Amino acid sequence: MPVLAVAALSARVLAEAAHADGFEVVALDLFGDLDTRRACARWWPIGEPERLHIDAERLLAELGRLAQRADVVGWIAGAGFDGRPELLARGAALLPLLGTQADGVRRVRDPHAFFAYLDAHGIAHPPVRMTAPADRAGWLLKDAGACGAWHIRRDIGAIATEHDDGQGGTVAGRRYFQREMAGAPMSATFIANGSDACVLGFNRLIVRSLAARPFVFCGAIGPLHVPYEVAGRVIVAVRALAAEFSLRGLGSLDFMLDGDRFGVLEVNPRPPATMALYGRGVGHDAPRGIVAAHVRACLHDELGSPMRSGEDAVDAVQGTEILFAPRPFWLSERAAAQLAERGGCHDLPYAPAHFEAGDPVCSVSASGSDPEQVLELLTGRREALRSSLELQQ
Repeated sequence: MPVLAVAALSARVLAEAAHADGFEVVALDLFGDLDTRRACARWWPIGEPERLHIDAERLLAELGRLAQRADVVGWIAGAGFDGRPELLARGAALLPLLGTQADGVRRVRDPHAFFAYLDAHGIAHPPVRMTAPADRAGWLLKDAGACGAWHIRRDIGAIATEHDDGQGGTVAGRRYFQREMAGAPMSATFIANGSDACVLGFNRLIVRSLAARPFVFCGAIGPLHVPYEVAGRVIVAVRALAAEFSLRGLGSLDFMLDGDRFGVLEVNPRPPATMALYGRGVGHDAPRGIVAAHVRACLHDELGSPMRSGEDAVDAVQGTEILFAPRPFWLSERAAAQLAERGGCHDLPYAPAHFEAGDPVCSVSASGSDPEQVLELLTGRREALRSSLELQQ
């Protein structure tokens, strides 16, 4: 059985999908959730959960150990590496990186290069500035190296001042300003082979405010329909971006959808959270699993069958949502055991464990015939779970 390492802030989705595809999995993440460990032959911590940061030396030490084994295919990098191409390069020097390589990640997450390419090729996106606008109303401050939308700020006056000279100077590092766009947050999940890509489906992103953060990623629902012409234009954009930035394997394009208008936000050049919505369905005629398809795209340039967009039927809609702690609390062993017995619960924490307000606790999933039904089911399961946990205190 081939061995595959998966590394991320939370590797559960990757580990379960790789295990289902017949790999022996080594999972490297921060949480070591119960269901992550069930899906892998070995788990190794690569950081502390409360920091939400991958420790480079821990990661590299484990990749070095795995490199001594002849049966390891390589490693897949998930969320947590978006702004760390140098770490990807160091890891790839030890063990083959199955996915977009460091230079491609660096370029596609560079707002100067990314938005310049969109402009040059007429791909729609909300207006972007690298310097602070004189009137900051209606502008968002973003960090191109972050993930999960934790970095986005709407009230940017005081924050922006920390990174410019007060006279419209350049925002430090990877930060940039983007005009807020009306509409629904969406994404296109794709698989790429370095020169081309196929879109597996479109998803509605569940985004909510959390404390001072107005746009935290909480989950997703998909696959679902988008207007036919929009679908076509997004697919063209994905294929062009895959070729320009040498994207490989699973990824996603985030965009806003307002009627028949769309605006590209960013590309996630690694397996996105929305891969959980696709299970084993890579294209309409491909029985292979999504991680196996990722590996084939990276090693053999193979692509799954492209989705059929527009009026074609979506067989089933899936959804997943993260439950965040509403306040500080301790999760007892008894409560954790009850949590593990609930249907549709994932990312099951070890206990006893302490959570601060805003910490991710676990996630819930649901499926149905349409997005509204799935959203209703997710909301009900999330609130029932929240009530259950509060009653345990």
